[in-house]
Amino acid sequence: MEFKPAREQKPIKYKELRIFSDAELHNYTDEELKKFKVKHPIPMCEDLEKGPWPSFVADAKREALHRRKLGQENLMIERDVAEDLLGQLERSFVDGETHWKHGGIVGVFGYGGGVIGRYSDLQAEFPSIAHFHTLRVNQPASKFYSTDYLRTLCDLWEYRGSGMMNFHGSTGDIIFLGTFTEQLEPVFFELGHVLQQDLGGSGSNLRTPSCCIGKARCEWACYDTQDMCYDLTNTFQDELHRPQFPYKFKFKFDGCPNCCVASIARADMSFIGTWRDEIRIDQKVVKAYMGGEIKPNAGAHAGKDWGKFDIQKEVLDLCPTACMWLENGKLMIDDKECTRCMHCINVMPQALRPGKDTGVSILLGAKAPILEGAQMSLLTIPFMKVEPPYENVKDNVIAPLWEWWMEEGKNRERLGELIQRQGISKLLETLKIPAMPQMVKEPRSNPYIFWKEEDVPGGWKREIKDYRARHKR
Repeated sequence: MEFKPAREQKPIKYKELRIFSDAELHNYTDEELKKFKVKHPIPMCEDLEKGPWPSFVADAKREALHRRKLGQENLMIERDVAEDLLGQLERSFVDGETHWKHGGIVGVFGYGGGVIGRYSDLQAEFPSIAHFHTLRVNQPASKFYSTDYLRTLCDLWEYRGSGMMNFHGSTGDIIFLGTFTEQLEPVFFELGHVLQQDLGGSGSNLRTPSCCIGKARCEWACYDTQDMCYDLTNTFQDELHRPQFPYKFKFKFDGCPNCCVASIARADMSFIGTWRDEIRIDQKVVKAYMGGEIKPNAGAHAGKDWGKFDIQKEVLDLCPTACMWLENGKLMIDDKECTRCMHCINVMPQALRPGKDTGVSILLGAKAPILEGAQMSLLTIPFMKVEPPYENVKDNVIAPLWEWWMEEGKNRERLGELIQRQGISKLLETLKIPAMPQMVKEPRSNPYIFWKEEDVPGGWKREIKDYRARHKR
């Protein structure tokens, strides 16, 4: 089914929207850059320019020179913002502490999320960064851009912000680094009314949903990650912009178990593409791999002579469940034991393909170390079909889960920590799904599943003599 946006989109034409001319955008020479010195001494920062890797200090210097030549009359915030930023960073290195203080609640009208308030605590010394608010801008699905769109974003931020941007934040957002409070509403107006672009999530709300490249370019995608990401982003606008949760909540959409947006490690709710029928095998091509006619790993390891491809060593022995073997020269797979790790498919992509009965696995509770330490997500729903408008996911998974979390979650407690605190049995009761052996954390020690009295024959009040008769010490 062809993807169609929820509302009509108008094309962005940079020539009609541009703020700066070509001459203004390319206003210094390499020779001028070599001679340029920022107005603060920054010896420790300049140490970061040494070595083979690109340096953010060098980039900040380029921006500082560019803004100095543009002139204050062409900019809506202080011209020296990049220079003061480097100066304060140097002071932080000297003092061994940050000189940023959090800005509390600062935002745009009607939105509690999307703007990260930030102020310097050395405002007299570095007045150009007295305010340094950061905006999260909702990235397009899979981060597809046109050059006109990017140029327009860059012009807008050069004019109303520091000119410094981050592509991308950990949730995928385009990050506009540093502007003053007075510029927040104008930036938001131009993003929304001119660029048809929304702010992302920040604070205790739904963070900007993020997806892999999906069916746009990847042959392994088991569902349309871009469409699902777009649909859920539009459906949950209120949760995205008006913080009401105990803490942050992230959706991430991986098209297959290769997990290119790392949802299994970073998302409160991961949607990972999978299949429930058998892996498709082309035995002729398997033999071509074994005979050296096709390079394994799509030729990715061609930079070194690794020797002849050994299917036993490089595929069969590395299968985590040992569900593969050779029989009369044919590759055999016990699919009911397969955990969909994708290793065999990645090594022999022309010979093996995911099955045709595709959907998603839903995993819950991954997070970075805030309260209880880092957690990987828990496989909760092994397989679910997903098709627009995704009502089965919204009504049967997301809605009851959020209701439980908002009712029972403590302040700054992620979903995974609530599951850890109240137990998987409470999670299963909330979602009305049965327990699985995969949910057992430590067999015989801490099963992570607790029985209810009505599930136990005789309940809690049964005679101990009867129990001892059947379970003698």
